Amino acid sequence: MIDEVSLLLREVAEQVILPRFKRLTEGDIRLKSPGEDVTIADEEAERLLTIALSEIAPGSIVVGEEAVARRPDRLAGIATGTVWLVDPLDGTTNFIEGSACFSTMVAMLRDGEVVASWMLSPATGILQVAEKGSGAQVNGRPVRCGVSPPWEELRGSVLTRFLPAELRTNILGKMGTCREILPGLRCAGEEYPAIVRGMQNFSVYWRTLPWDHAAGVLFLEEAGGKAARFDGRPYKPAEQGFGLLAAQTAELWSELYSKLFAEIDSQT
Repeated sequence: MIDEVSLLLREVAEQVILPRFKRLTEGDIRLKSPGEDVTIADEEAERLLTIALSEIAPGSIVVGEEAVARRPDRLAGIATGTVWLVDPLDGTTNFIEGSACFSTMVAMLRDGEVVASWMLSPATGILQVAEKGSGAQVNGRPVRCGVSPPWEELRGSVLTRFLPAELRTNILGKMGTCREILPGLRCAGEEYPAIVRGMQNFSVYWRTLPWDHAAGVLFLEEAGGKAARFDGRPYKPAEQGFGLLAAQTAELWSELYSKLFAEIDSQT
């Protein structure tokens, strides 16, 4: 199944995503919600993935980002049975702007637990795959997170767009002695692999939509990193909530938690 889904992602990218990269017309883009666009590539990729994934695992259901945008009730029940979470084109804004920083992501859930994940970077052909208990791979080669640097050398992203103002001020103030605070890549499917590769050491998210994070969290954790809610609870795609801290190692996660959230946690 791992190879079958991997091949499917590459085929869909070749058929409907890459032919439109840097070739979108005005009619190929529409406003999905305030501040968020969707393209014909998003919609066609999700349609093809939905059909094929249903055939790969008969009896499963497919829950795609664009389908949920039209019918939010489709999220109900993803904690039961075999479920595919699909983000057909993560980083749509980047895609529209002609940046290669976009990804196609699929996560397979069994009774709410992520058991396998795929993140394809169509523009580069890089495929990140993870299977619960079997590790993480990049283009078929096992990958592990490296050792995190000391605090003053840390580089990481704090995605501030949706963070509540008080929390944003608190986090940025406490992170001030790090080497560099990054604005984020606007694509979780590129951000989690960047942590595994050591290009950055952590990420702080507020919104935790399941199709944005299910695949990346499994990939990061199978590579030796850690992602969890601000209070330390495991991330579960079927559970609603806000706040997610991803780090290159479990030790770094604990250090970041201690500096950023332990005081807040003790007051709640």
